[in-house]
Amino acid sequence: MITGGIDISVGQVTALVCMSCAVLLDKSGGNVITSMCLAVAIGLAFGIVQGTLVAYLEIQPFIVSLAGLFFAKGMTTIVNANPFNVQHEEFVKMRSTRIEIPFLGSYNKKGMYIPAYIEIGVVVAIVVVILLFCLLKWTRLGRNFYAVGGNAQSARLLGINVKKTKFMAHLLCSVLAGIGGYVYFMHVGSGSPSHADGAEMNAIASSIIGGTLLTGGVGNIVGTFFGVLSLSTIKNIVSSLGLDEAWWTNITVAFMLCLFLLIQSLVLRRKAGAKK
Repeated sequence: MITGGIDISVGQVTALVCMSCAVLLDKSGGNVITSMCLAVAIGLAFGIVQGTLVAYLEIQPFIVSLAGLFFAKGMTTIVNANPFNVQHEEFVKMRSTRIEIPFLGSYNKKGMYIPAYIEIGVVVAIVVVILLFCLLKWTRLGRNFYAVGGNAQSARLLGINVKKTKFMAHLLCSVLAGIGGYVYFMHVGSGSPSHADGAEMNAIASSIIGGTLLTGGVGNIVGTFFGVLSLSTIKNIVSSLGLDEAWWTNITVAFMLCLFLLIQSLVLRRKAGAKK
């Protein structure tokens, strides 16, 4: 999105990763390492194809990623149409591993101490956020992302390879979708065609709430991280109010999305007026 593109296939790539890794572990004699490699390979394959179509054939990112969404959805069903829980011993052991956080536990009504803990996937997510922050802030590729998103023509005049930059953006996005798919897989522990349904919309909403402009050139990973936390917190607040029906959550997210898009539009108009 920073480069001015968009990828709406990430949710279905996650579902494909979950189903493929589940089948590999339970029905094809694979292990945890090979399943991790498969997840990254799936993301890499989508990134190469979609990045090539967008960057070098100059097809609109929305159309390309929409095709990728349908392809991933169909492939997930071809791999296995029926949901099932993974029983692979090594994977179950890894999935059940918890990392205890000192000093954040609490006592229940019986006076028993309940420790606070996080899953391995949380650690992976935090590491990815840190690496992406460093990439965007201190590397040439990161600066190129912002330059291309701000104005592709100006970036080209500055000597930036715009096509390569767009290709790398889509490649990175899909590889991260593969990694995120495996993290999601460790959390749910199963394969299903319905996994991560609509996750791409939540990802886009979190980015917008975190300050990323749909037009590109503006945004940062820290803002997106807090956008994810904000979206999750609001969903929990809606549920705690007794509004457990799915449509109330969707209405709330839609309202927030419209609000932040309106704010972005006003900010852009004000900047444009200041330049005049």
